[in-house]
Amino acid sequence: MSTSYPWHLEGDYFEACNCEAACPCVWFNPPSEGDCKLLVAWHIDKGHSEDITLDGLNTVLACYAPGHMKEGNWQAALYVDERADASQSDALVRIFSGQSGGHPGLLAGFIGQVLGVKHVPMTYENLGKERRLLMSDVAEMSIRAIDGIAGGEATIANPPLCVVPSHPSVVAKSEVYRYRDFGFNWEFSGRNGYFSPFVYHP
Repeated sequence: MSTSYPWHLEGDYFEACNCEAACPCVWFNPPSEGDCKLLVAWHIDKGHSEDITLDGLNTVLACYAPGHMKEGNWQAALYVDERADASQSDALVRIFSGQSGGHPGLLAGFIGQVLGVKHVPMTYENLGKERRLLMSDVAEMSIRAIDGIAGGEATIANPPLCVVPSHPSVVAKSEVYRYRDFGFNWEFSGRNGYFSPFVYHP
């Protein structure tokens, strides 16, 4: 892991939303349902912010975009792994809220309203072609990769809008998607999902 940056994260991520697979928002096209109900989870395999170690921690972002995602006005809530101590939590909030720059800073530019930050128990599972998240009584998410025509993973690389620009995204479908918080009550399955490794730094 590079130590030349003031902060650096690498690990695994996945997301699910209410769009049909594959989500058109990554191409700056309108969401297939007219709005976007997005849940994103990151597991940090190796990470630091200055001298603070962030290995093994998770973060989750819930986003609601009322229309075309490139128009912004997203509402967002950030969730931090309850295992993080105070210094780790502060570092994760700074990074994933965009305050520390890098790609999270670019994504934060679309957010019009921060609903809140919460510390909750969460479990992130990487199961080969599947990814699973369980977050207290707030959220449950499970996705499975869609096989390509020649077998293996179907991927999207370098779209105009994405959560992770460092790696191609594996296209998946949700098997479970449930989120209840901040007045939202989302529950559906068989919709879009993506996953990949990720690398973030300023």
